[in-house]
Amino acid sequence: MRVLFLEPFCGGSHQRFVKGLTSHSRHRIDLVSLPARFWKWRMRGAALYFYDRLSAMDQYDVLITTDLMSLSDFKALCGSGCPPAILYFHENQLTYPLAPGEKMDLQYGFTDITSALAADCVLFNSRSHRDAFLAALPEFLGRLPEYRPHWVVKAIQRKSSVLYPGVDISGTSPDTPCRYHEEPLIIWNHRWEFDKNPEDFFAALETVAGQGHHFRIALLGQNFNKVPTIYVKACEQFKGQIVQFGPVSSRAEYLAWLGQGDIVISTAIQENFGFSVVEAICSGCIPLLPERLSYPEIIPKRFHKAFLYTDQADFESRLSFLLSHLEQFQEKQKQVAKSMNAFAWDNLISSYDETIEKLGKDRK
Repeated sequence: MRVLFLEPFCGGSHQRFVKGLTSHSRHRIDLVSLPARFWKWRMRGAALYFYDRLSAMDQYDVLITTDLMSLSDFKALCGSGCPPAILYFHENQLTYPLAPGEKMDLQYGFTDITSALAADCVLFNSRSHRDAFLAALPEFLGRLPEYRPHWVVKAIQRKSSVLYPGVDISGTSPDTPCRYHEEPLIIWNHRWEFDKNPEDFFAALETVAGQGHHFRIALLGQNFNKVPTIYVKACEQFKGQIVQFGPVSSRAEYLAWLGQGDIVISTAIQENFGFSVVEAICSGCIPLLPERLSYPEIIPKRFHKAFLYTDQADFESRLSFLLSHLEQFQEKQKQVAKSMNAFAWDNLISSYDETIEKLGKDRK
C-alpha cells in the first residue's frame, strides 16, 4: 500500500510515533509534516497548508493524520480524491486539562469531533483515552443551545479502537550494573508543562529530604520556550542533588541517564500513554506512578500494588520506603520491564499494517 502521513505537530510523542511507524511498516509511507509549535494554529490552518502542498492524492491508498489538524477541512478541500483516512488521537481537546487562567475554546473540541466523523477509522493510544473521550462527548455536545447532535457519540464509537503506539526500546536494558546507589538517582523525564504536575513531584522530594533521605535528581524531558518558575525554584532548592537539569543533546545521552536511574516518577494529571515511563522501566528504573490515567493500563495488574500510588500522602510514603529498600523491588522491576516488550514496535506493527491494508483494499 502507498500511504500518506500528514503530521501537523512533528515533535515529542507525535514524532516518535510517526518515526516508528514509517520505519517498521511493510507499506510505503510518505511523510509530510510541520514543526511542533503553535498547536492551536495547527488545528485551524494545517489542513490548508497540506492541501496546497500536495497534489495527485489518487496515488495513495490510505491517509493517516493525527488529532492536531482538521481532517474534515482537509477532506472537504480534496473532495472525492481523498483516500480512506485513519485519525490517530494522541490527545484530545475535550478532556485535556486547561492551563491555569485559560478558558476552554469550544472550537478545538468541535474540530476533534468533526475530524473523527470525517475519518474512516479512529485510533486511540490507550483504552483510558478512548473511554474518556467518548464519555466526555455527551456533556460537550449538551453545550449547544438546541438541535444537539447526540447521534455523534455512537457514530464515533462504532469506528473507534485502540492501538498502542510502539516504543523504540533498542538501546535499553534493565540489567545495568552498579544499580542501586547509596544516593538513588530519581528520574523525571516528562515534558516541562503544567499537565505533568511538577508541583506534587517537588513537594514529595521536599518531604522525603526532610525525613533524612539522600538522593540525586535528573530532570530530563522536553522544555518549550522558557523554564517554568517551579523548575527554577527547584534548581535552587535541590542544587546539591540535581545532576542533570534540562533536555540532553542526543538519544544516546538520554538513554545513558535512564540507565543510571533507580526510580522513575510521574505525578501527571494528563497522560494518554506514557512513552517516557515505558522507556525508563525498560532501562531498569523502578516506577512510582499515580493510579490514574493510562498507568493502570500499561502497568500489568499484578504490579499495581507495588508501583501505583493513590494520592499524595501515599506517594510520599511509598517514595520514602522505596529510597530505603530499593533491593526489595529489584526482581519485580525486572518482571515489569519484561512486560514492556508488549509495546515494542515489532510486537505492534502487524496490527497497524493490517488496519492500513483493510482500508486500502476498500479503496481499490
